[in-house]
Amino acid sequence: MYENDFVSVIVAAAGMSNRMRSSINKQFISINNKAVLAHTLEKFEKCKYIDEIIVVAKEDEIDYCKREIVKRYNFKKVTKVVRGGKERQDSVYNGLLALDERCNIVLTHDGARPFVKVKNIEDGIIGVTKYDACIIGVPVKDTIKIVDTLDNVENTPDRSYIWAAQTPQCFWKDTLLKAYKKAIEDGFVGTDDGMLVERLGINVKMIEGSYENIKITTPEDLIVAESFVKDKELFLRNKGLLFQGR
Repeated sequence: MYENDFVSVIVAAAGMSNRMRSSINKQFISINNKAVLAHTLEKFEKCKYIDEIIVVAKEDEIDYCKREIVKRYNFKKVTKVVRGGKERQDSVYNGLLALDERCNIVLTHDGARPFVKVKNIEDGIIGVTKYDACIIGVPVKDTIKIVDTLDNVENTPDRSYIWAAQTPQCFWKDTLLKAYKKAIEDGFVGTDDGMLVERLGINVKMIEGSYENIKITTPEDLIVAESFVKDKELFLRNKGLLFQGR
């Protein structure tokens, strides 16, 4: 049972933030006066099944992350802040190498997804024990078009089969390590961890998450993020569940 497993999460926070057009890493931009990364870590800190959080940060931001995020918000489950790599895949692999030796279930999550729900985290952990490998995602709402190199539409796939992959993505540690070692051996770079595990011939289960679990990538995403936080505060205040000064 998952209650007896040692569960770790690797939070990838070493991105370049090119599309954000910001002078600072998007992980450290504030949403309602709290850094994006702090919002993200808070969700995993609250999850009762998470035993360890490994944060992967850019080398020149490690000290800042420790001081302004981990120490400032007193995240007790963050055991290490390790150096990121050139690509996200390199960063997650560095996180895998830093895991506690007791870990047998590992989750990977984007530091720039601050609105993941604790329930989705728990569903992912339970999913590993049921399916061996699973990822959180949502059915797409839009019609998807496959285009060629000249942007001509080649076909329109049935969207009932298409889901947008999110994080966390959840695996037995040994499975994900094997997938990463295979990718390194083959010189393969995937767009998410699920893809690496799929290459081993292992079925990856899709578990429905939330449309709120957006990835903060562009300035427009920050506007949406602020509205999520403000609307939630207003709702709780109107229900008498949130008070000024708390």
